[in-house]
Amino acid sequence: METGSPDDTGAARAAKAVDTAEDTSGDEPVWTGLPPGLLRMRRLLLVVWLGLLTLAAGLLPGLFLGPFWAALALLPLALMVWGWVMLERNWRSWRYAERADDLLISRGVLWREETVVPYGRMQLVEVTSGPVERHFGLASVQLHTAAAATDATIPGLDPTEAERLRDRLTELGEARSAGL
Repeated sequence: METGSPDDTGAARAAKAVDTAEDTSGDEPVWTGLPPGLLRMRRLLLVVWLGLLTLAAGLLPGLFLGPFWAALALLPLALMVWGWVMLERNWRSWRYAERADDLLISRGVLWREETVVPYGRMQLVEVTSGPVERHFGLASVQLHTAAAATDATIPGLDPTEAERLRDRLTELGEARSAGL
């Protein structure tokens, strides 16, 4: 038994779906993910720090208290395996989109957080890169607005992309704030 009006045929429904998809496709932002270099850098830091902790947790108790206590090294080792997986999930969750009037930044695995920064509200756009980031060829873009709570950061970008984004956001911010 068919429900709906007699003129609601399958072809009409398909045409409506295509029209609806075309209408909403312009509203959907084009998201850009972070480069894999950020994931490699964070995983290397995880292995270095937890590797040292694993060695210390295994060697020191093993030498002073007996070989049974060397099993304490399993805890940081398990933490390293768990962190390896969680770092990838976190890296995949970060993305940003440039729209006509604002910049969207989305992140988070359990608690999704989406920050919308209007171009006209931006006061300062910084590109920063620490020594470890520079070694991996990465840079971060930090956006400052009048409200401290809405400051936003996009970590782990390629330096040329970070500079392009900084220049574009600065240009759009100046153009939008000129009307205020």
